[in-house]
Amino acid sequence: MPSTFTLVTDSDAPAERLFDISLDIDAHVASMSGSRERAIAGVTSGSIALGETVTWRARHFGVWFTLTSRITECDRPHRFVDEQVRGPFRIFRHEHAFVELDGGTRMTDTITVGSPVFGRLAERLVLVPYLRRLIAQRNLHLLRAVAEQR
Repeated sequence: MPSTFTLVTDSDAPAERLFDISLDIDAHVASMSGSRERAIAGVTSGSIALGETVTWRARHFGVWFTLTSRITECDRPHRFVDEQVRGPFRIFRHEHAFVELDGGTRMTDTITVGSPVFGRLAERLVLVPYLRRLIAQRNLHLLRAVAEQR
């Protein structure tokens, strides 16, 4: 049984800007410098779009991983979904939602992950907290990048 968690990030930036930067491969790579993540196949720079794939190579838990994801749903500037099509997880689905608020935007990341290696308990105790920190770090980087563009 996979694990699902949600992370909510509020910003004063417009939804369109946050949506667009969230689909930008270069911004993602910059936000993941700690894991030396890079795009090695598919769309490797610029913006990725519906139906397109990107293959990532990154180091997590001291091990190199390769994961290919596809943008499976896209409704600009409200929501998009990327899903693993090849990689280390039984399932990896990341829904990105953007809701306009008075003077800003609420970004909601909903991630469903199932690991073939970890059991459900280890997923909840190790993998989910690790991914939550990783996505929070990524979002903070994206918010800074959007602020610098103003």
